[in-house]
Amino acid sequence: MDKKGRQTHLLVIRLSAMGDVAMTVPVLRALQDQHPQIKVTVLTKKPFLPIFSGLENVDVFVADVKKRHKGLMGLWRLYQELKTHQIDAVADLHNVLRSRVLQKYFGMGKTPFAQLDKGRTEKKALTRAKNKTFEQLKSTHQRYADVFAELGFPVDLAKAKLLERVQLSDKVLGLVQQDSKKWVGIAPFAAHEGKMYPLYLMKNIIQNLNNTNKYKMLLFGGGAHEIQQLEAIANVGENVLNMAGKLNLSEELALISNLDIMLSMDSGNAHLAANYGIPVVTLWGVTHPFAGFYPFGQSTENALMADLERFPLIPTSVYGNKLPKGYEAAMETIAPQQVVAKITTVLEG
Repeated sequence: MDKKGRQTHLLVIRLSAMGDVAMTVPVLRALQDQHPQIKVTVLTKKPFLPIFSGLENVDVFVADVKKRHKGLMGLWRLYQELKTHQIDAVADLHNVLRSRVLQKYFGMGKTPFAQLDKGRTEKKALTRAKNKTFEQLKSTHQRYADVFAELGFPVDLAKAKLLERVQLSDKVLGLVQQDSKKWVGIAPFAAHEGKMYPLYLMKNIIQNLNNTNKYKMLLFGGGAHEIQQLEAIANVGENVLNMAGKLNLSEELALISNLDIMLSMDSGNAHLAANYGIPVVTLWGVTHPFAGFYPFGQSTENALMADLERFPLIPTSVYGNKLPKGYEAAMETIAPQQVVAKITTVLEG
């Protein structure tokens, strides 16, 4: 509590991308459990609102960066709106130009402002082609926790609790149709080609899982092109259902919280599932868990990697946006049967 007897009000900034926003959740939960005197308001974009719905006592303030809060004048307007909420300190978990402008504005009122250290130097050393320093870097979750520690609120992530399973609506149950089969979530897409498992191999995995008749494969994605591709993949068997385009994010998160396992790239769906403690099998192409983006609380045994002997430049970048010549085939070195075996082991083990 502060001198006025009210809770200390922290503003937490994380505007994008979905995976990075999702990674704030276990840290915020641990922060609140370990510092119950704190009130938290998250500044983020409107589409990400449902990601925080499982957190009690967390308010979300929507940043309209395309219209109302666009540019310097828009950010000044945003600052004026936030100021009315009596913010005591700001945790900037994004550290981009927008949040640095807000730092200047909050600085005028002497509001404590701590920013994410992205670890650019060590990430550069990890991803460079020559004299690569190939070692595990600090996790993004821990980098977030360090920001709160700087403000005087240390967070022990080893004690972080995961989100609870969400009860499914009649609409979702009607789509999935409950039976005795285990539910396998599959999110085959990623923001960059270098992080995406070839779809023809993914079909092979889905076909093999379908043939066991023990599992129901639920496909996740977004956008018209992905939905079209997933509809085609869903035709490989009667145990395969496309969820993309049929649910809003709240319904999708509820469904993810009820999965038995999630198969994902190094992408947002891995983090969304991990927040609920769902086992996640991740496939890694030109990125690598060493960069610090591994899903929270997940066994490293469930990460399947491209062949590093054949592709020694991995990780070629932190986000998978650099694809050196010849590295298009990196993910093909993860055999479909290897993925099926891993999923089966996790589900039946």
